[in-house]
Amino acid sequence: MRPPLSARAQTVAKLRARIRQMERDERPPPAVLPFGVAALDQWLPERGLRLGALHEVAGGSGDAVYGAAAALFVAGILARLEGPVLWCLTYPDLFAPALAGAGLHPDRVIYAEAGDETAVLQVMEEGLRHGGLAGVVGETGRLPMTASRRLQLAAEATGGLGLVLRRWRHAGAAEQFAQPSAAVSRWRIATLPSAPLPVTGVGRARWRVELLRCRGAEPGFWDLEACDAQGRLAVPAELVDRPVAAAAGQRRAAAG
Repeated sequence: MRPPLSARAQTVAKLRARIRQMERDERPPPAVLPFGVAALDQWLPERGLRLGALHEVAGGSGDAVYGAAAALFVAGILARLEGPVLWCLTYPDLFAPALAGAGLHPDRVIYAEAGDETAVLQVMEEGLRHGGLAGVVGETGRLPMTASRRLQLAAEATGGLGLVLRRWRHAGAAEQFAQPSAAVSRWRIATLPSAPLPVTGVGRARWRVELLRCRGAEPGFWDLEACDAQGRLAVPAELVDRPVAAAAGQRRAAAG
């Protein structure tokens, strides 16, 4: 049994607790980047994507290997921030015109081709610690817990945005996406049939944007139109007037 604290020790403990409380109260709220889609922003604890943090994004279903939709989702986020972007990868297969179509102009992107995935994570960390960047992207299949913690701490220190684009050599390896990490949120982007047109042609691409994990929020999913040339997502026209109760039910279905 622990002996009771002396009066002096009790006073010191109370003062320390009070200081910790004051520090929490004075800490400014985290900076966020809203998606501009009310249903999605309201679902997130800070009403948008937290900046100064690490986030994971992967492709869904058959896009788990190439991650094309996931890469455009990431590009759309970065398109709505100011400043250069550091994009770290091991394979030079990034299609710059597609990024531009999602609002991220190629002139803003600094490409860092690393020898392996370990080097990708190291370059990411250096970029986040440098500051002055709109964001840092790293393409990798592996994200060890220790590496994710280092990236999260680096993002917090400078207020930078870290985005890990998860890509695997084969679809079976995508099960690694379920492993824990220090990322604040985890997203999966799957392609859907494009919007129908009254004439022959292909309409605006559509995605299922799925929030798999987020601190302070339940999982959910939203069927949205893909990023436009300004990096903005949109609710499909036929869903704009959908009853709120039905939309809420869709999100709950994703959670359970």
